[in-house]
Amino acid sequence: MNRCVIALDAGTSSVRARAIFADQRLGPTANREFAQYYPQPGWVEHDAVEIWHAARDVLAEVVNAVGRDRVVTIGITNQRETVVAWERETGSPHGRAIVWQDRRTAARCDELRDAGRLPLVRERTGLVLDPYFSGTKMEWMLTEGGVEIDDTLAIGTIDTWLMWNLTGGEVYATDPTNACRTLLYDINAHRWDDELCSLFGVPPAVLAEIKPSSGRFGLTSDRCGAPPGIPISGVAGDQQAALLGQACFSPGMAKNTFGTGSFVLLNVGGQVPAPAEGMLTSVGWSLADGTYTYVLEGAIFVTGAAVQWLRDGLGVIDAAPDVGPLAESVESTDGVVVVPAFTGLGSPYWDPYARGTIVGISRGTKRAHLARAVVEAMAYQTRDVVDAMVRASGVELADLRVDGGASAMDLLLQILADQLGVPVRRPIDLETTSRGAAFLAGLAEGVWADFDELSQLWELERSFEPAADRQAADALYATWQRAVQRSRNWTTR
Repeated sequence: MNRCVIALDAGTSSVRARAIFADQRLGPTANREFAQYYPQPGWVEHDAVEIWHAARDVLAEVVNAVGRDRVVTIGITNQRETVVAWERETGSPHGRAIVWQDRRTAARCDELRDAGRLPLVRERTGLVLDPYFSGTKMEWMLTEGGVEIDDTLAIGTIDTWLMWNLTGGEVYATDPTNACRTLLYDINAHRWDDELCSLFGVPPAVLAEIKPSSGRFGLTSDRCGAPPGIPISGVAGDQQAALLGQACFSPGMAKNTFGTGSFVLLNVGGQVPAPAEGMLTSVGWSLADGTYTYVLEGAIFVTGAAVQWLRDGLGVIDAAPDVGPLAESVESTDGVVVVPAFTGLGSPYWDPYARGTIVGISRGTKRAHLARAVVEAMAYQTRDVVDAMVRASGVELADLRVDGGASAMDLLLQILADQLGVPVRRPIDLETTSRGAAFLAGLAEGVWADFDELSQLWELERSFEPAADRQAADALYATWQRAVQRSRNWTTR
């Protein structure tokens, strides 16, 4: 009987469950979207109960489809910096979850930076002071959000919330890939840092236990909606999971995932690198044997979300897949540049006060020019990150592996190859985030032996080769950089 691993992928707009068999055959999938809430400009929230119910339903659907006897284990991957506060006695959340895109704590980050706290944060966490990360969100919940500290309070990321619910409240745990995105975790000492917790006013007692990314966390409860007794044996934040799913197991390998935002990760091996200007340092994964792999990361806040804006905000397209054909219908943007800094700019700028900008509009600008400008912006933002990453690490990329929804666009990947000057490689299976979560869980339970076995399972669908003429690509990129400068520091502090 062919055994399978189920990956539970809790993203920013939906939760997806997917069965992956030991021979890499893909099994049934299920998906549920959930609501996005925008109570004030710059604020983004989710209903944590709605996320849990979506996860419960898709997991039960896939387990029932493949049969309980075939399911060896479950792996979880999740949107990372989103924070939920809840009572462990009742399971009731304190208000809505604050999403990674939320910018309400930008002023607080400024205060901490002005107070000289950035060097401490950079040294201990590998991160920067930006509202993107969880620490100031947790602090806001405790100071402005009405959440009171008591013995049953839990504050955690989405993986922790799902783990707690799946195990019927028996397991309150996270892994280093999620913990390292909170501003509270020391990536050198591998633990919650007392000084950082004090800085943000978050008692360590309310935080989850940190366990290896690959290893048994607990078992499903008979109260979780899925059959009881299934091991949960792998957890990773979505971007680290995608790096694993792309089989980037060796130092120097890199990937970019195109989702709501985009995230470029470069495997830098088992030693914590020195802080790099404009880049983040994170834990890539940890194994039960105590080994850690680290990554440099560039975070781009808006890529796929810009396509949603074209669809929902402007009505330029009827459905997201329409953006590619519409963009291809014109040979250029005719001078139009879109900087989609809707929630500020991430790597390498880290400017929460930047805002979306459209420049170069003329009387002849049409829908297709806007669509192509949004597609090109995805490539330019990736080059921003890759150029900074190469400068910081000294590692020249041989290629870039891509995944996520927008990676299905041939036009985008060709523009990206031209901009980077290296091949851009698209695998057959674009759902690499769920593959990575499955790999971590399957390794822990013996479904696969090691990374060498998993490396042999990565399959190339198409490689996009860069154009020989770099001058034209560099000229377009220079125009992009001019537009970025016009978007920066737009809102008042």
